[in-house]
Parts: sequence; C-alpha cells; structure tokens
Amino acid sequence: MKFIVNSSYLLKQLNAINGVITTNPVVPILENFLFEISGGNLTITASDLQTSMMTELEVESKEEGSIAMPAKILLETLRNLPEQPVNFTIEESSYSVEISSDNGRYKLSGENATDFPRVPSVSDGYSVNISSEVLGMAISNTIYATSNDELRPSMTGVFLKLDETNTTFVATDSHRLIRYRRIDIVSDMAHSMIIPRKALTLLKATLPSKITNVAMEFNTSNAFFDFNRVKMICRLIDERYPDYENVIPADNENNITIGKAELLSSLKRIAIYANKTTHQVRLKITGSELMISSEDLDFSNEANERLVCEHDGEDIEIGFNAKFLIEMLGNISSDQITFKLSAPNRAGLIEPSNKNENEDILMLVMPVMLNNYV
Repeated sequence: MKFIVNSSYLLKQLNAINGVITTNPVVPILENFLFEISGGNLTITASDLQTSMMTELEVESKEEGSIAMPAKILLETLRNLPEQPVNFTIEESSYSVEISSDNGRYKLSGENATDFPRVPSVSDGYSVNISSEVLGMAISNTIYATSNDELRPSMTGVFLKLDETNTTFVATDSHRLIRYRRIDIVSDMAHSMIIPRKALTLLKATLPSKITNVAMEFNTSNAFFDFNRVKMICRLIDERYPDYENVIPADNENNITIGKAELLSSLKRIAIYANKTTHQVRLKITGSELMISSEDLDFSNEANERLVCEHDGEDIEIGFNAKFLIEMLGNISSDQITFKLSAPNRAGLIEPSNKNENEDILMLVMPVMLNNYV
C-alpha cells in the first residue's frame, strides 16, 4: 500500500488529534495512530478508549488498506522535515512502514490495524448544531470549575442540559459552581449528559479560530462532535449530576457593583499575603467602601486595600478563597461585576453587569469561615 501526502498538512492534522494519546496506555496499540485509506481519502484515528478523535485528508493513492503507526516517532519525523511531499510505503504482511522524502528514507514498524479498538458510532441519537465560538466560550467558562476528585465522578465533567428554550452548561467542584446558559441554542427534545473534562479540553484545543458550525450528536452513552473534517467521540460519564439549582441562594439582599479589573488586581496583590493553605481573603463592605484584607499568622504577614463600590444593602463581612475568586473573575469579559451576598455563612454569587443578550452566566462561590464569627 502506498500514498503521497504533504508533510506539513499531515503534521497539522496529526497535531489536532494527538492530544488523545496517553503515555503507557492500558492497551499498547493505543500509542499508535490508525491510518485507513479508501478512495484517495486518508482517515487517521487516535484513541484512549474513552475518547477517540478522527481526521480526514486527501492523499494521492489508488489503493485501499489500513495500518497502525507509532505516534511518537512519526510526529517527531514530520516535525523535523521541511515542507515537501512524502511517500509512505506500507508492507502489509510485515507491517513495516517506509517514509521517503527529498532528505532520505526512514523505516519504522507498524502494527496490525485490526488490533486497534473499534470506534463507537452514535446511532439513534439526538443532534444539535452549535457555533464553534459559542461552544469554545461555554467550555472556557465552565471547565476550570470541574472537580479532580475521582471519588465523585459526576463532578469531573461538565453537565450539559438541552431543552426547547435554552442550553445550560454547569461545572462544580463543591467549593464553587458555574452555570453558563445560552438562549440561542435550543433542542427539540430535553436531554442532559455529563461530558468528561479531558474530552472538552481536547475539543477546545481543536476548535478553529474561524467561526464554523459544530454538529453535535449524542445518545445515552456517547457524544459525537463533527467540524472541519475533524470528528470526536467521547464516552459520557454515567452518573447522576448533583441538584445544583437548590444550592443557588435566591434572596440576596446585599448587592455590590464594582469594576472587575480593579477588584481582580487588588485580589492578586492581597492574595500574596494570605495563608498558603486556605488562601483566605476577607471582604468587608461598609457603605460604599469595600475593604479587602488577608493575613498569614504563621509568618506575621498581612495586607489590606480599600476600594470604592456601589453597595445596596446592609454592611457585611465575609471570607472567600482568593484563588477561586481570581480564577472566576479572570473568566469574566464584562468591565463591571455584581457580587450578590446574603449572609457570611452562605454562598456568594458573581454576575457580569454587562450581559450578552444571548448568554446568562452565574458564578457561585462558597465562603470561608472567618475566625471572628460570634
């Protein structure tokens, strides 16, 4: 079996799907790319059993066949080759692969393609179309709040709920919760699923910078994404997602509006002086003044800053984990944000003051108990 392909084009397509491949996988053949040629079309697949990615490209070939090629050595070869057409010659009886270029010839040993795990297909599923820009924003706004706790698998992914009025993306690690809602994406049928973090990280890295349509299909066990000749199939997390709506406090009498940039830069400075285990910062709102302070008693470090804010409600003092606040504020594009607080021992809400008409973002962060509560 032979085919000719441009080295840079092949490298670009391989880089798009290479993130799926893990070092020391459960099944050794998963260290390979699966190459399948049919009718001048080359389909390359990478998989880790949970997530599979495929890409298609046109090549010069009159033959049909398939082989598994070692990913690492192939990528390193292509990265170090100048752009040029390269010839692949595959000996199907011994699974040896010869790459010939203007620079020379390189021989590597492949594996039998039939040993490569079959990629599941989504049949009898539901489908929805979503813009790559919107999908990228939804992933960016939620993925950082997913949990790393493997004992609570439902929280290690992003919860996606589709219905006839909107689409909601939710992530939580039990310390904070992000709910990102779009009213410009709707589905004929209500459906919900939990998509693993790794799959979404890979998807976001592969999404093109140019706005394109992403076709998304899903059934009870898998989700399927298709765009720009790249396909991804991932196994969904088969768990019940926590009832997040009940956690969101409804009666928040204290509303504080403040510039995001000044609050964020202040928090970054104050956090330097906070305890390195708790990252606790204290927010004390008195009238239209917000005082942010922190202390690390182990090293006798302390810092405080005063900011001007618009405050509607009673004076309040509340503690938060600075690391969480900084990360959440860093993912808001609005110039102004509104803090909604009810009591020092209840969750605080952060919302952008200037909202996009099609999106609704709500961030919830649990408080840290302050030492001086009576």
